[in-house]
Amino acid sequence: MKRRTVADVMTKPVVTVAGDTPFAEIADALAEHRISAVPVLDIGGHPIGIVTEADLLRKQEYKDNTGPRPRRTGLRWRSMSEAASEAKAKAVDARGLMSTPAISVPPHTTIAEAARLLNAHGFKAMPVVGKDGRLAGIVARRDLLRVFHRSDSDIRDEIIRDVLIHRLWQDPAVVHVRVQEGVVHLTGRVELKSLIPILVRMAAATEGVVDVVHTLGYDNDDTHPTAYPRA
Repeated sequence: MKRRTVADVMTKPVVTVAGDTPFAEIADALAEHRISAVPVLDIGGHPIGIVTEADLLRKQEYKDNTGPRPRRTGLRWRSMSEAASEAKAKAVDARGLMSTPAISVPPHTTIAEAARLLNAHGFKAMPVVGKDGRLAGIVARRDLLRVFHRSDSDIRDEIIRDVLIHRLWQDPAVVHVRVQEGVVHLTGRVELKSLIPILVRMAAATEGVVDVVHTLGYDNDDTHPTAYPRA
């Protein structure tokens, strides 16, 4: 089963900024290109951070603050401390606004791995870097959702070809596959009971699959040890 990688869905060329790019110029770039983040590059083209819409909005959030904000205790912040937020609000260029170090991935990263990384760090986008560490592209959450744009017929064909025939050696005339709106329906029978969870798991791992439901039966139960008579 071929797995699409970040290289298949990433955006390139990438809108980037330097560390000394002014606040207003960054805001204009985000609006003009309808993007939510821009990587910040050093002179050699290596990502050193990333500036997001949320970073720019810190200035608006703290705009009416005329005095010290009350100190909050006993709370844990998920992303950054109050002091760091205030520092971003006062920033005037990319170097002060950016989140650093830049969390990046190589082009061969799978879609699933990239999604887990974005979710773990709470990011909407992250740079993609080549072997030399230079920027190769950028991948956003919306890019990763492209795997769900596959047609039902494409998903069905892959499950029959790659899962049933090539990997599990099952007869597609006995195990029936139907896909509707990304949901895979499996019916029929398999030879061994132990194959059912394997088949369901492999079908669910197929790109574009939203869910798997089944009413599969089996001919032989191989999930319990067989008692042999003593010699």
